[in-house]
Amino acid sequence: MTKLLVKYLSIILTIYLLSLIFNTIQIGSISALLIMGLVLLAVNLILKPIFLLIALPLNLLTLGLFSFIINAWTIMIADHFVTNLSIGGFFNALLAAVIIVFSTIC
Repeated sequence: MTKLLVKYLSIILTIYLLSLIFNTIQIGSISALLIMGLVLLAVNLILKPIFLLIALPLNLLTLGLFSFIINAWTIMIADHFVTNLSIGGFFNALLAAVIIVFSTIC
């Protein structure tokens, strides 16, 4: 339970801080940010294992670096479902994925 809470808080904090740095990431309201965190958490729990299994050969060839691409895809999928928030493209999603992964490791 605490691991999911830490993951949720790191998602919210990362997206908020990136929206302060980059103009392409736009948050319409606080509720949209909170919903984005929940949707991304659900996408990570449901779809991410399927994506990792499908992309296992590529992940092995790149020594695990392809998992960052999969994380960026999950962020873009979650962005598609939240109406009042815009990540602004693949590069921003990839950057958010890298920061989220490193913030949950520490």
